[in-house]
Amino acid sequence: MITFLYVNLLWGLFLLLPMAYMLRYSKKENNLIFSKEILEKIRVKNRGFNKLTRNILLMMSIFFIIIALARPTIDNGNIKVKSTFINVVVGFDISNSMFVDDVYPTRLDFAKKKFDTFLQDMKNARVGIIGYSSQSFLISPLSEDYNSLKFLVKNLSVESLSLRGTNFMNALEAANDLYSSDDKKAFLIFSDGGDQKSFSKEIAYAKEHNIVVFVYVIGSDKGGVIKTKNGALKDKNGNIVVVKINEKIKDLALQTNGAYMRSTLSSKDTEQLSRAIKSRFKAKGNKDSIIKDKKELFYYPLALALLLFFMSNFSIRGRKK
Repeated sequence: MITFLYVNLLWGLFLLLPMAYMLRYSKKENNLIFSKEILEKIRVKNRGFNKLTRNILLMMSIFFIIIALARPTIDNGNIKVKSTFINVVVGFDISNSMFVDDVYPTRLDFAKKKFDTFLQDMKNARVGIIGYSSQSFLISPLSEDYNSLKFLVKNLSVESLSLRGTNFMNALEAANDLYSSDDKKAFLIFSDGGDQKSFSKEIAYAKEHNIVVFVYVIGSDKGGVIKTKNGALKDKNGNIVVVKINEKIKDLALQTNGAYMRSTLSSKDTEQLSRAIKSRFKAKGNKDSIIKDKKELFYYPLALALLLFFMSNFSIRGRKK
């Protein structure tokens, strides 16, 4: 059975009716402007098809062009395709320190952009997303719909959340809950490292639950201030709090056999990060997908349309008698 991918384009066939009327009307209009004797003198002598035949061929050419644009296809049945994938959970640090602007426009916004490029580099993967500060919450379960994941991260709103502190243990527990029976679990963290001096408890938990942590740390050694409604955030002594990146989080990545990377403006950093994940995790989890096998037929009406178009414009002259 022949079907069309773009059925709406077939409405363009109704345009042939006014076009046919215009071609007929233009002939009558010429008869009104010029007398029969004048028309015979100024008309170009054509030894090939007459004008009516040319117009019919041109109309048929347009007809088949519209058919070709509508993309006719024939259904050849369904095909079962097996695909493999890697499961990766991504955690976004949404604590107050991620709103520091030492990385433009802010650390969190920079992390969102890097997540987009990470998805481009990470193919054949199911990605889950969590957000965490003092508490953790689910943004998306493991999914292959990258467009939806990008939309959720881009529109991540934290206005109604408590953003004080960064609890990495809660983040690890939330990531572990997203996995079912995986032997090894990949967890990518976008963070500035928080303010912890030791990650020994988090490292022990990750090893116990076979979580391999990959850290993409965002910020600068110089640091920046946390802006509030009353100006820059100050400590109890009235001094402005300057938030720098915490390099100690490197231990969480390296001691769980993961990878650690500092933020750069290059797109190659996320590419290297995706390579590190792929090198430590083999694609598995066979998934059967059913796709429809459709054969394209548009080239048949397109070829016929081109033939009719050339016939209408470059017809072969008849023999002179």
